Amino acid sequence: MNYIPVNEKDNKAMLESIGVKDAAELFSVIPEEARIAKLDMPEGISEHKLVKELERLAARNLSSKEYASYLGAGVYEHFIPAVVGEITNRSEFSTAYTPYQPEASQGTLQAIFEYQSMIAELTGLDVSNASLYDGASAAAEAALLCVRSTGKKKIAVSKALHPEYRKVIATYLRGSGITIVEIELDNGATSLADATKLCDAETGGLVIQSPNFFGIIEDLAEFKAVAQNCSALLAAVINPLSLGVLSSPGECGADIAVGEGQVLGNPAGLGGFTFGFLAVKKEFAWKIPGRIVGQTTDNKGDRGYVLTLQSREQHIRREKATSNICTNSALNALAACVYLSGWGPDGMRKLGEQNIAKSSYAFEQIIKIPGFSPAFPGRAFFNEFAVKTDRNVEELGKKLLSKKIMGPLPLKGFHAGMADTVLFCVTETKTREDIDRLVKTLSEI
Repeated sequence: MNYIPVNEKDNKAMLESIGVKDAAELFSVIPEEARIAKLDMPEGISEHKLVKELERLAARNLSSKEYASYLGAGVYEHFIPAVVGEITNRSEFSTAYTPYQPEASQGTLQAIFEYQSMIAELTGLDVSNASLYDGASAAAEAALLCVRSTGKKKIAVSKALHPEYRKVIATYLRGSGITIVEIELDNGATSLADATKLCDAETGGLVIQSPNFFGIIEDLAEFKAVAQNCSALLAAVINPLSLGVLSSPGECGADIAVGEGQVLGNPAGLGGFTFGFLAVKKEFAWKIPGRIVGQTTDNKGDRGYVLTLQSREQHIRREKATSNICTNSALNALAACVYLSGWGPDGMRKLGEQNIAKSSYAFEQIIKIPGFSPAFPGRAFFNEFAVKTDRNVEELGKKLLSKKIMGPLPLKGFHAGMADTVLFCVTETKTREDIDRLVKTLSEI
């Protein structure tokens, strides 16, 4: 059995066996200026003192328990019912790994199967995989799926797609020979005219986000018509929480639906414990990345679950693999499964209505304040909205933070020409009193 040397004799034997005389020679390939002579580490302390120190450091973090957060742009604060943690914290789920052995993994496999079924129903499409890593990588996989299915080498991506998602797509496709063209904005939404102009016979896919990065609801059916005219696929990047009140991607004609699943029962801590979801029409089932859990019967006729499809490089020849996605975010997807089960269709509709009502109320109150105006007048939105201001955006954020209010998000770093624009997010977690306090604080600054 291999072991790690723990004394000087073993260290010397190890060095001799690899042909070096001492540790200095071993690390000689590292430039001198990059080496650390000695780590400046404090002496060890007791467990009690360590816990106290960690608590002190943790207290420096800002929390939405003490601060009102109006930040969104991809990761959102939503109420998570206690039942979600009650299920996901069970040891058979929280300690489980990849369910390679179905005879020992029926619970995990069934949970994934139920998750797939719910995502398929929510998106209005036929097949869902067992989840991906996050929304950004799911969007990139959708772009790859478009070119893989059509055999074309051009993708049209809306500039209203989350800027970080666009960067991930560009990274995924770098060196692939695939051309990415970006569709311009029209008052905060994707320009239908520019999409029509850019989509041609060489275009394999059209990637549209709705609600988009600015919270604006896009007309997916219009872009489906554009995609059809050039024999391309429509990939819709969506907020799944919005589907309680908006038409599903499937109803709008989308061939692929992807997005960030964090909003479905996963907290927003650490930037979000996330997972990506992906659903497709049935004709693309054999081309999707990741894995699919299927339902079957055993030799006794009893219902059982198995990994039905795993088209990845660990299982087939690398050049035949659809993706290098190696696993799925099963625990996060389970949280989504429990969350969706708890709310049900009627609950999801009411939740969506609350998000629209509260964000609309906040929007109407904020634009009444002198110095604030709609960034994209007349556009319908879900959850979040962009506002222009004559205030110094950085100072505005600092002063709000001093009043225990986090946000809004400055858009200067995301889009050119938006130095005076900020993005507010208002979810069902905010009461009328919370919103009124935000408006009052903005008025006083």
